[in-house]
Amino acid sequence: MFLEFLQVFLPIVIYILLIVMITIAIIIGLKLIKTMDKVDHLVNSINSKVDSLNGIFNVIDFATDKVTDMTDKVVDTITNVFNRIIHKKVNKIEEEED
Repeated sequence: MFLEFLQVFLPIVIYILLIVMITIAIIIGLKLIKTMDKVDHLVNSINSKVDSLNGIFNVIDFATDKVTDMTDKVVDTITNVFNRIIHKKVNKIEEEED
């Protein structure tokens, strides 16, 4: 009699537990889908903001390149002037020694 009770009662308990587990899995799946949609929206928003800043960064990069080119030319010019002055002094000293 107890064995017959268990044979009838245990499958019912197992089916109820399976229904509860499937329901919980469906609820978790729906919440996960909603969360992934929110994350996708957030990532798209961040990408659009970063893309809008790319133009500013390109302008800054272009400006720094031009400033670097100008400073390189100024340094080269100053270096050439000093080299000419030093070279002239060295030539004068050599001429005086001769």
